Amino acid sequence: MGFLLEARNVTKTFGGLTAVDNVSIGVKSGEVLAIVGDNGAGKSTLIKMISGVYSPDAGSFYFDDKQVKIEHPRDSLGLGIETIYQDLALAENLNVYSNIFLGREQTKRLLGLIEVLDHSYMYSESRKILERLDIKIPALKSKISTLSGGQRQAVAISRSIYWNARVLIMDEPTAALGIAEQRKVLDLVRSLKQHGIGVIIISHQMHDVFSVADRIVVMRRGQKVADTKRDETNTDEIVKYIVGAETVVT
Repeated sequence: MGFLLEARNVTKTFGGLTAVDNVSIGVKSGEVLAIVGDNGAGKSTLIKMISGVYSPDAGSFYFDDKQVKIEHPRDSLGLGIETIYQDLALAENLNVYSNIFLGREQTKRLLGLIEVLDHSYMYSESRKILERLDIKIPALKSKISTLSGGQRQAVAISRSIYWNARVLIMDEPTAALGIAEQRKVLDLVRSLKQHGIGVIIISHQMHDVFSVADRIVVMRRGQKVADTKRDETNTDEIVKYIVGAETVVT
């Protein structure tokens, strides 16, 4: 099917609980895949396997049609898979460009001897990626703590794209945002799609899902119960799959 990233028949158990049961999903370049389901459906466990937080008990992963091992977050990052969780993992006491380079700070040698942070380079590069994604942040030297929720989400997305993400996983990206900021984040998702990024969104917001997703996967009690194109379904049908009122699609 030409998937950029594919998980085939992955399973994860915790003691006697099967959190993810023989699930297969895939996302293509420039495609937005939404994964929906009620609390406890297995969505978070699935993306944590893709991002290397958990190792699957069974199943396999493919990237660019080649089987790969994802057993640690560094394996996922090495492939170009970036994950933005709800907490965004931003340092609120640091400014915008410092967060884009957080953990990957660039340095230079002062007088050829002393290694210091290269603030000018990081500022310039951060400005470039924000302009590329058409993100408006008044001052890159502003601390993250002074930014709105939508701006923080934009910084987290910019960081991932700057470091060459090919697949971006977003966990509830519009949670706790106002309507105007939700729109900005969804516009960013559309921009990522135009840049050829494969995007996986975990969301409870049906409006967001139907606004940006190309395909929708529904999970229930650890299993995939639906995998459909957005244009071939509707909110009522998706909700029926979520609550178990619709027949499982294999």
